[in-house]
This record gives sequence, C-alpha cells and structure tokens, in this order.
Amino acid sequence: MIDATHRNTALLVAGCFFMEMLDGTIVTTAAPQIGRSLGAPPAAIGLVVTAYLLTLAVLIPLSGWLTRRLGNRVIFLTAIALFTLASIGCAASVSLGMLVGMRVLQGAGGAMMVPVGRTMVISRAAKEDLLRVTSYVVWPGLLAPVIAPLAGGLITTYASWHWMFLINVPLGVIAFCAAWRLVTDGPDSAASGAPPPLDWAGVVLTCLGLGGLTYGAHLVALPAPPALLTAVLLTGSVALLTAAALHLRRTAFPLLNLRTLGVPTFRVTQAGVIAYWLVCGAVPFLLPLMFQTQFGWSPVKSGAVTAFVFAGNVAIKPATTPLINRFGFRAVLLAATAGTTVAVAVLGFTSAATPIAVIAGLALISGVTRSVGFTVYSTVGLADMPPELMRDANTLAATSTQLAGGLAIAVATVALRIGGAFGAGLTAYTVAFCLLALIAAGTAAEALRMDRTAGDAARRQPTPAPATATRD
Repeated sequence: MIDATHRNTALLVAGCFFMEMLDGTIVTTAAPQIGRSLGAPPAAIGLVVTAYLLTLAVLIPLSGWLTRRLGNRVIFLTAIALFTLASIGCAASVSLGMLVGMRVLQGAGGAMMVPVGRTMVISRAAKEDLLRVTSYVVWPGLLAPVIAPLAGGLITTYASWHWMFLINVPLGVIAFCAAWRLVTDGPDSAASGAPPPLDWAGVVLTCLGLGGLTYGAHLVALPAPPALLTAVLLTGSVALLTAAALHLRRTAFPLLNLRTLGVPTFRVTQAGVIAYWLVCGAVPFLLPLMFQTQFGWSPVKSGAVTAFVFAGNVAIKPATTPLINRFGFRAVLLAATAGTTVAVAVLGFTSAATPIAVIAGLALISGVTRSVGFTVYSTVGLADMPPELMRDANTLAATSTQLAGGLAIAVATVALRIGGAFGAGLTAYTVAFCLLALIAAGTAAEALRMDRTAGDAARRQPTPAPATATRD
C-alpha cells in the first residue's frame, strides 16, 4: 500500500515535472513581445528555448551520480531552489544574453529536479504499487506541452512576458517547503560507502553528443537553417553518441548504465517511447499552426480546440490503471499506439469545413491514447527491473525522454517541409500528420515484440474465485 507521505511525494514530483515541461515551450508564443522588450529579433528568442532544452539534455545524465554523492534531499532541494531563483532572474533580465544565461541555470535545476524526484518515488514503491505512483508523476508533465501555447498567449495578451517566469515563484516556494518536510535521505538515497568515481569520459562523450544533437535540432527548426553547420553538428553528435555507447558498455562505473537494456521489457520500451515522444510532442505544435494558418482560426479558438488533447489526458486517468490491471501492459499499449496512429492520421485530413465537434473529438481521442501510452511506457519498463538497477534505469529513461522531447519540434518542422514539397493535391499539414502517423505505427509494431506477461509484477490481477465444492 502507498502511505500518505509516499503519495504526497509523488504529487510533489508531479508538480515539479509540470513546471519543468511547461517552461520548455511556453516562451515560444511570447517571442515577439520578448524581442521588443529586450531589443532582439524574434528569431533570436529561439535561443531562450534551446538553451533550456540543451541544458536539460546535457545535465540529466549527471543526476544519478550526484544523488549517489550527495543524497536525494540535498540535490532535490537545491534543484527546486535553483529553478525558482533562476525563474526570478529570467523575469528580471534586461538583455537577451542575461535571459539565456538564466535559462541555462533554470535548465540545470530542472535537470536535477525531476529525475531525482522520480527515483525517490519509484525506488520506494512495491512492484504492485509502481503503476499507481508512476501515474501520479507522469500525467501532469503530459499536460504542459498542450496548455503551454494557450497559457503563453493569455499571459502575453493580458499581462507581460515576465509573468511566464514569475508564476514559478509561488509554485517553487510551495514545492521547496513541501520537499523540506517530505524528502528524507532513506537507505536508497545514496550508495553505501564511497560513491563510484565520476565517469569523465562518459560525461564528455555523452553530454557533448546530447548537447550537439539538441542544438542541431534547434537549427533544423529554423526557417532557413545553415545547411553545412547543421549537417556537421548532427553528424558529429551521432558519432559522439556512438562512441559514448561503446564506452559506456565497457567501463566499470558508467555515467549511464546501458546494462539496464539487458532487461528485455526495458529495452523494447526505450526504443518505443523515444518514437512515441516524437509524435506526441510534435502534434501539439502542429495543431495550433494548422488551425491558424490553414483554417484561419483565431489564437483563442485554436488554443481552445487544442486543449481537448488536455481534456483527453485528464478524462482517461481514472480508467488507466483498471484497464492495465484487467488487460495487461502489452494489450493496452498496442491499443494506445494504434489509437494514436489513427487519430493523428485522420487529423491531417481535416479542414476548415470539418465540423468543429469532429476535430475536437479527434483531439480528445489523441489525448486519451497518448496519456495511456505514456503511463504504460513509464511503468512497464521498470516493472521487471531488478531493484539494484532501478536508479540507473530511471536516469537512462529520463535522458532518452528528454532527448526525444527536445527533438520533437524539429521532427514536426521537417515533416511540414516535406509536406510542403510533396504536392499531389495534399496540403503540407496532411503529409506532415501522415508522416507522424507512420512513426506512431512503428511504435505499435515495436509493442508487438513485448512479451504478453511483461510487467505482470506491477499489475493487481483479479483473484480467481475459489472452486465450489460439488457433491457426488
């Protein structure tokens, strides 16, 4: 059973996850206002988003080693304080350089805050409670990319861009006070005895590779990306990550423990969740663009319809755990990924003439399926993980998830460019959504590789009724 402290800690981590994800994308809608305020061109404001995402990608792999060195409590409290103070610094920025610097500090806080929090929650959970506590942590983070465009638009319309950062301050103070009371350094917080030495080669190869790939994705998303620089950066980053993978498999104390991929369920879900994140991160970016540029809708109307994705996330949550307990992880994941495939593809064929109720219904369905899919992905891979590898698996999962989130906008941009060059009577958005649907179909095919009994340790399966005695 989950006690009150464990449940409250899970909810605290969920709130921190929401803040981290929201700050990753909310700035986009305020780019013109920030540019005018700081005397910078709107295109340059993309650095504000990229600096944050790049810092997350680079520093998340270090979170596991830091908690072994200093313990959960110190790292988690420091992360919340750093994130909150950096938010104040963002709001107080008087130049683009200062704002980018504060975003780097904010990303450093987020890189420690959520992975450490997830480890605290998951490592304390019994296998049969893993699904429930994971559900607490995951779903608020799924809401952030959906509501960020609408929230950013409302803040910039009725207040100023500074409030996109200042809203973190009361939330951060509340989170810090709650963490001070709830978070302790239990036996799982730090390794017994001296922590392993830091894998410096792993740090250089992994962090440079992840950082380069994230920045390369930013360049791809620009209206006119520098072709040579982008190609060199992406190629070099892939080479660095390949070298990192070879190194991490050989060294005794790797920064990221790739031996966790030896657990078949975890290996399959890591491959699937990266592709699934690309799709689910791209759709909330493309939908408002399509509604405004192709349908001619106002920002408020497009944001309101996109919010049906948010409604689907929330509506399905009470049923997710019972569904998984009843049908199993594999069956539910297949249904979720197949549902996402269909919903995304059909959205691409909608137009301004399509009844708004149909479009809202498709957005709702996509929200339902993405919520269920991410709950499965976040749970089943860890359900079969040995306890001694749980921290390492969580750090690797957080790294791959963050990388996929950082690449999602670039994938959406590339899909839209391909659609624009396609022709054949199809709109650019139709082609883009169909390409995303193909990626989602790949995740469904990947889910087929999963064992039918995967994650059964985390399910509360119905107890069979006792046999009724019969008389001869």
